[in-house]
Amino acid sequence: MSKQAFTAARITSYQCAPSKSQTLFWDAKTPGFGLRVTASGSRSYVFESRLLGRTIRLTIGSTDTWDLGQARTEASRLKVLTDQGRDPRAELAAQVNAQHALERATQRLQVTVGDAWDIYVRSRQPHWSARHYQDHLGHAALGGEARKRGKGLTQAGPIASLRADKLSELTGPRVAAWLTAESASRPTVTALSYRLLRGFIRWTEDAEDYRGLIPADAYRARAVKDAVPRVRAKDGDVLQREQLTDWFRAVRGLGNDVASAYLQGLLLTGARREELASLRWVDVDFKWKTIVLDDKIEGTGGRKIPLTPHMSELLQQLKILNETPPSTRQMKKLQKEGKPPLGPSPWVFFSSTSAKGRLTEPRSAHQRALTEADLPHLTIHGLRRSFGTLSEWCDVPVGVVAQLQGHKPSAIAEKHYRRRPIDLLRLWHEKIERWILNEAGIPQGNTASSTEASNS
Repeated sequence: MSKQAFTAARITSYQCAPSKSQTLFWDAKTPGFGLRVTASGSRSYVFESRLLGRTIRLTIGSTDTWDLGQARTEASRLKVLTDQGRDPRAELAAQVNAQHALERATQRLQVTVGDAWDIYVRSRQPHWSARHYQDHLGHAALGGEARKRGKGLTQAGPIASLRADKLSELTGPRVAAWLTAESASRPTVTALSYRLLRGFIRWTEDAEDYRGLIPADAYRARAVKDAVPRVRAKDGDVLQREQLTDWFRAVRGLGNDVASAYLQGLLLTGARREELASLRWVDVDFKWKTIVLDDKIEGTGGRKIPLTPHMSELLQQLKILNETPPSTRQMKKLQKEGKPPLGPSPWVFFSSTSAKGRLTEPRSAHQRALTEADLPHLTIHGLRRSFGTLSEWCDVPVGVVAQLQGHKPSAIAEKHYRRRPIDLLRLWHEKIERWILNEAGIPQGNTASSTEASNS
């Protein structure tokens, strides 16, 4: 087909050849400038040339959007590039990549703390203990949901007020202001939130999608460090030697074998609240006298401690209770409610009323025992603190107590030169238990159930 100088009228008159999907028409005025007409009637300007011995063809654009003069000018520009040995396609790709990079950079600047926090928590969950994971969820929760226990709505976590902030806005002054505002009403919780936030910021420094977005002074600035609440250990909040008798009598008389065994277990093992509450029967070895706890630091299966004699008797009683079939009255109640009979629970400290199937809130039972014994307020964590404090009466090495409680070793010798086997831990642990029970006036090897104690 002979070349013709393109005009607006000719552009409109060109038609695709019959039985072909497209037909190309070439301009006689501008080298390499052409028009492609498809069988469906669409028209677009094209450019074709030779580059390094090969034919290349590019689409300039539709005739609906490109003016003939503009298209001819673009074709001339592309011709100059090919004559210089430069590939227009490479330059176009570079422009596209630059545009995409600009869009990604713009999107990165729009990422909020809440968006990145949720991704951070999901990605790190396999490396955390269940309690550590729940801490991250709770401290960034928006609140406003109905409480599972009691009335009212849940309170937002301290980090929730930062969720809407862009990562680039998380500056030192912003974090310092946040710490000051939150610590006014809840300093202890805010101090933990700061530590969680600090770990999150360090994670973003290693994450490709977020690297460089948070200013370097976000947690290193002097103003931030000065604003972090100074949390001190509570004065008191520990059982004294002379209080053991009254405390054990009240706890063993609760009328609830599960709560009674759990509270005694916290004092006799020094375990953290959730470590003991999440204990399963598969974690208890009566033959080799060991317990495996979900350590807060090491995660699932992170810490093995001895199963001492008194604790063993308590758990054996719970095992019997757990495996006892429901009574006739209980069966009738279940049938009336349309519920199937419950089999043995996998949890050591089981509960038929808890959604998790295990003990989740021991504070009410403990408070009843404290009131009954006329003892001052003592937190659940105070029982763990009491274990460490009372152990000093037995002259137990500090490293042994730390290993039993799951504390990281602090001294060089403890870190690198102490590998205590379970038998050595058992020697000291049983000594601690015997001393505590002796001070409480409890006969060794005789652990009456809470029901029996309450009737005596």
